[in-house]
Amino acid sequence: MMMNRARGKIRPPRRGLATDPVDFEEYWDVLAQSLREIHAKNASRLSFEELYRNAYKLVLKKHGEKLYANVKQLVVEHLRVVAIRDVRPLVPSAVVTGGASFGTGSIEKRIGGSSFLDRLKAVWEDHQLCMGMMKDVLMYMDRVFCADHKIPSIYVTCMGLFRDHILRNPQYNIGKALNTVILDQIKMERDGDIIDHATIRSCVYMLEALYETEDEIESEKVYLTSFEGEFLRASAEFYAAEANRLLRQCDAATYLRKADKRLHEEYSRSHDTLSTLTEPKIRAVVEKQLIANNIKEVMEMDGSGLRFMLDNDRFNDLKLVYRLITRVDPEKTDLKTMLCARLVELGKEINRSVVSPVAAAETSEVAKSTSSDDKAASSATATAIRWVDSVIALKDKYERIWSSSLESDKGIQAAMTRAFTEFINLFQRSPEYMSLFIDENLKKGLKGKSENEVDAVLDKAITLFRYITDKDVFERYYKKHLSRRLLMGRSISHDAEKQMIGKLKMEVGFAFTSKLEGMFKDMNISEEMTAEFKKALQQRDADGDESASKVKRIELSVNVLTSTFWPMASMGAEGGHSCAYPAEVEALRQNFTSYYLGRHSGRKLNWQANMGTADLRATFKGVKKELNVSTYAMVILLCFNDVPPGESLSFQDLQTITSIPPTELIRNLQSLAVSKTRILLKKPMSKDVRPTDVFSFNDGFTSKFTRIKVGMVAANRAENEKERKDTNEKVDETRGHQIEAAVVRIMKQRKILSHAELVSEVIGQLKMRFNPDIIMIKKRVESLMEREYVERVEGERQTYKYLA
Repeated sequence: MMMNRARGKIRPPRRGLATDPVDFEEYWDVLAQSLREIHAKNASRLSFEELYRNAYKLVLKKHGEKLYANVKQLVVEHLRVVAIRDVRPLVPSAVVTGGASFGTGSIEKRIGGSSFLDRLKAVWEDHQLCMGMMKDVLMYMDRVFCADHKIPSIYVTCMGLFRDHILRNPQYNIGKALNTVILDQIKMERDGDIIDHATIRSCVYMLEALYETEDEIESEKVYLTSFEGEFLRASAEFYAAEANRLLRQCDAATYLRKADKRLHEEYSRSHDTLSTLTEPKIRAVVEKQLIANNIKEVMEMDGSGLRFMLDNDRFNDLKLVYRLITRVDPEKTDLKTMLCARLVELGKEINRSVVSPVAAAETSEVAKSTSSDDKAASSATATAIRWVDSVIALKDKYERIWSSSLESDKGIQAAMTRAFTEFINLFQRSPEYMSLFIDENLKKGLKGKSENEVDAVLDKAITLFRYITDKDVFERYYKKHLSRRLLMGRSISHDAEKQMIGKLKMEVGFAFTSKLEGMFKDMNISEEMTAEFKKALQQRDADGDESASKVKRIELSVNVLTSTFWPMASMGAEGGHSCAYPAEVEALRQNFTSYYLGRHSGRKLNWQANMGTADLRATFKGVKKELNVSTYAMVILLCFNDVPPGESLSFQDLQTITSIPPTELIRNLQSLAVSKTRILLKKPMSKDVRPTDVFSFNDGFTSKFTRIKVGMVAANRAENEKERKDTNEKVDETRGHQIEAAVVRIMKQRKILSHAELVSEVIGQLKMRFNPDIIMIKKRVESLMEREYVERVEGERQTYKYLA
């Protein structure tokens, strides 16, 4: 039945009309009966204006306190009846005492629970409606009496009465039953059943509208003090049990998806069924029980965990791992540890895959000929390229995982960088192999690529370069390979070369690349000098100079190399490599020497025959060909101009005529007589060149090409064991000088310094080039003390003093 709350506008009477004495009991009887009619839903017959006037008179005649108390008592009596009549019969004793819920089956629980919630919802809504009407009737009491005495309004007080006499009825404990029913309903939904969200939400609204005190403090909502704690405890128990069940029954991906689903469910439940106040708290419960307590075990699952996801590009699963672990650990410690452990493991596998065959090849070199040695070295070069390609492929794979699944997390990127640095520097040949990779690309690998593709390849090379700690070793190899590319004209693009040097300069500074840039400067100056020399020869020939006319048939292109820029030792150019040149070539060499020394007094030229090339015109049975060979090969071939057809020269003859060092003579004869391009014939025919062999010109040589390049055997290759040992010795020697220079610079500035501080500063200065060994630093300091650059402070053995 609808209640008519008022028949007209309620206006307080003027104070002058209420001067007669008032009989409280008479007025209260009328009011009490009307309030009972409101509770009985018979308000349509009431005159709210008359009721308001009666309450007004009682308050005006100083009966406000008694009226306030009587209204409270009337509401209490009504609520006691409601508790027994409308709520209590629907609450089984088992629920009241906190035992079993409604029924034993899920259907019985759902129906019984929903019936109870519906009745409680109806009682609450009736109470709210009745209290709203009473509030209108007693408006003057609230405004005057309650305000003057600073006590809660009758509406607030009656809400508290509902809390105390319905929810916390000491006989029936309806509030505990309510908690039990809501928790049962939620558990049923978590188990896959369907429940009535609207009814539960109405009951939650009731709990949110009630407070522990009449002050109505937000933190003292009955929902928070009486229900939420039980809900969170029950949820923790439920999800702890679910986590154990999922760990036994599911693979890692399924576990993660179910955990993510539970998080979404609890978010929706908090917003649609319970309270948004609970959302962060229940989220924390689910995160702790399903993620924080078990995520490491999930990631370690055999056959489905993090390792499986990484190896099989399970990007979506990895994204879920990242999102879930971020909820409980902003640092993602376990994820970073396990991801990097797998990365290092894969890197070590790459290292092992190339170390074994290379070591086997180098072991087999013992007691073998130079040809076998070259083959082993060439195979090692291919292995070097394969190693770098494998590392780059691994880097690309993990970059994709990082960007697509790990949200480009900077912390994980730093951890991955440490992992790459670890396994790359465990492999001692990484600087050499990276330089060989760049060498291969700058010789031919960039052919046909666009500018962006070239830049991408160079960026990959720079990325790997960043991981190397021994950058000075890389520099040594890079200078060696760059020198060969420049001198042999094998670089596919000088722009790409300069671009690469620019990238290296950005990484490690000008000091690292100054000599590389000096090499390019030498090449440019040499090109200009060669052109000027040709003009000078032409002028001398025109002036009738006989020495100039003798050499005019030969074109000379000279590269004058500054010894401090170029890696003379690794190029095999220390001390000069000369030979007995043919007369015309020797005349041309002397002409250029005179020309150069005439322009630059005080300088010295060392001719490096082992580093040059030559173009020759040869005739094979009337067919003319152009041969591109090394300078040594040119000298060897020109020896056969004076040999009658059918005659031959022995190995010893060639060595006597040319004065070429034996090892170089063997290598060049292999290129001319053993390789596919057999300009010479060798007897006896074999893959190796021996001092007893004889050679003759192959007049029957044929080729479909007019211009033929006779490549040197293993002209550019990975180092063998002996060469690598020599390189390491030279690196250690250079590092010793750099450490001494750093010590002197530091001590000159600081004057007095402890050993620990000195070591720290030396490492800080040199770490961009290599990681200085503490033992080596100590030895270099001792060497400086012997040479009286520094000395120990008297009485303090661990402190040094600079000696000016």
